[in-house]
Amino acid sequence: MQQITAPELAALLADPAREQPLLLDVRENWEFDTCKIAGSTQIPMNLIPVRVTEIEDDREVVCICHHGARSMQVAAFLERNGFSNVTNLTGGIHAWALQVDPSMPTY
Repeated sequence: MQQITAPELAALLADPAREQPLLLDVRENWEFDTCKIAGSTQIPMNLIPVRVTEIEDDREVVCICHHGARSMQVAAFLERNGFSNVTNLTGGIHAWALQVDPSMPTY
């Protein structure tokens, strides 16, 4: 499974010449309401198996959660189910807040 750091993801998202990945946020609703990366799509982890068909299997997917553990499990699930371009955000949204966007609320 591929891993990406928050600064690496920020650079990727800032590159206008690059196709943007699907930012798949697997946190719960209250977490997503607290803070999120702009453009993220939220599907809580427990709903991934029933909503997996909503995720484009030919698009790059970056999985996001609070610290990176849940998103790693979702990334592994997606890989087992035929997704070939899946990456986990190491350190999750918390790392993003600390390393990329210090104005983002943390919890």
